[in-house]
Amino acid sequence: MSRPGPLTRALGRRIGRGVDERFQLAGLVRSESSHVFPKHHSFLWGELALYSFVVLLVTGTYLSLFFVPDTTEVVYQGAYDNLRGLHVSRAYESALNLSFEVRGGLFVRQIHHWAAHVFVASIVVHMCRNFFTGAFRKPRELTWLTGIALLALSMLEGYLGYSMLDDLLSGVGVRIASGLVLSIPVVGTWLHWLVFGGEFEGELWISRFFVGHVFVLPGLLCALVGVHLLLVWYQKHTHFPGPGATGSTVVGDRAAPGFLVRTAANGLAVVAVLALLGALFQINPVFLWGPTRRSTAPRGCSRTGTSASSSGRCGSSRRGTCTSARTP
Repeated sequence: MSRPGPLTRALGRRIGRGVDERFQLAGLVRSESSHVFPKHHSFLWGELALYSFVVLLVTGTYLSLFFVPDTTEVVYQGAYDNLRGLHVSRAYESALNLSFEVRGGLFVRQIHHWAAHVFVASIVVHMCRNFFTGAFRKPRELTWLTGIALLALSMLEGYLGYSMLDDLLSGVGVRIASGLVLSIPVVGTWLHWLVFGGEFEGELWISRFFVGHVFVLPGLLCALVGVHLLLVWYQKHTHFPGPGATGSTVVGDRAAPGFLVRTAANGLAVVAVLALLGALFQINPVFLWGPTRRSTAPRGCSRTGTSASSSGRCGSSRRGTCTSARTP
């Protein structure tokens, strides 16, 4: 790789001086690069949650380009032979197409799902570390509360994501959520109408779950992550007792270059592990669960031309997926 020439270096210096003359950033960058981060391994859990969240944003953006949040019923004629001919929602059909017809779709789906698990699990471990070491005490109460809010929103975000695929497994979860919302005194029916647009299961809930999962909750999570990181940076890290470590001093690496290099390596390691998990370990195989609704199909037989008895079994020896016609 060739080095930048004198003209390029001179131009860079002039741009840097111009920016500093207008915004006085040199002193700020110099002082903040001396910010010290502790070296203890327990601080890794917060970074693990952060980089898992970044992976979720990237993979989720890709998946949202192909997912169709629509309850309209269609006949599946895609690549997965065992479900061909079944009446499914367009949402479930798009999930199947993502898994079998979109290049890299199943791989990205599985990375996204694994990253969601790692994100929530790392937040839980990170919160446990803060609780059992007393890091939630004054003056860091607000940092602790933003962490609790992040955990609650991440769990809700995960629920919406797995529910809107409209497979049999998520259908059971959505039906349970419907009953829980209706059981809330006084406002339960109003909240149920707000979520489902009417009685269960309605025709609007998948599109509303999609808006919440792709736009509303990620925006709130990004805002809370930003506030959380700013509070940690401003109030300094907590740390364990040791030589030179006091209530006002932290022993560790400077932000740049020490911590910056280490955290970049951690981020690359997180991406690599999630990619291996997505490639080697199957998770949430929606094509095995089958669709949620069976309104016009002959009681769940996966091929046209087969019949079903009242017990829900196919009356033909042809291979297929047989389930009950009723919505869970």
